Amino acid sequence: MVVLNKIYTKTGDAGETALGNGSRVAKHSSRVNAYGTVDETNATVGLARQHASGEIDAQLAMIQNDLFDLGADLCRPDMEKDADAEYQPLRVAAAQVSRLENEIDAMNAALEPLRSFILPGGSALAAQLHLCRTVSRRAERLTVELAAMESVNADAVKYLNRLSDWFFVASRIANNDGKDDVLWVPGANR
Repeated sequence: MVVLNKIYTKTGDAGETALGNGSRVAKHSSRVNAYGTVDETNATVGLARQHASGEIDAQLAMIQNDLFDLGADLCRPDMEKDADAEYQPLRVAAAQVSRLENEIDAMNAALEPLRSFILPGGSALAAQLHLCRTVSRRAERLTVELAAMESVNADAVKYLNRLSDWFFVASRIANNDGKDDVLWVPGANR
């Protein structure tokens, strides 16, 4: 186990940071923006967990771990060089995407079909999950943008796409299986 006890390194003082392969890039690079927003998503999940318990809390804990895997994946460029790496780089796997899909399907089975868009809100947990959803969508957009410029693990993009769906369905579960969803009323305040 590596022990990290030095909090500041001063190596980023010039506006650059190190990627997983040791190369240095600007802190505002597309790759850093993508994995930084994945980290932000993880922080919102931590907030949501303050209101979660039981199975949903356990699932959120797994998602937090997956998000660290995803950050490790995104901070390691040059996927085509993985086979030559000193150690096998961590990449998001299709099984992680499948797990999210299975959980979405199980949660969705308990819900009535939607007849309106849902406003973020309801219970504290549902509101937090909606925040998770919107931040994860931003992480997805930034990762897709990165993938247009550099190689990115396709399962990483799929994971982020499913993750925002997971947060949406879980927010409905957190709202008394959708019974307490706050529905959008088009034009209500005209």
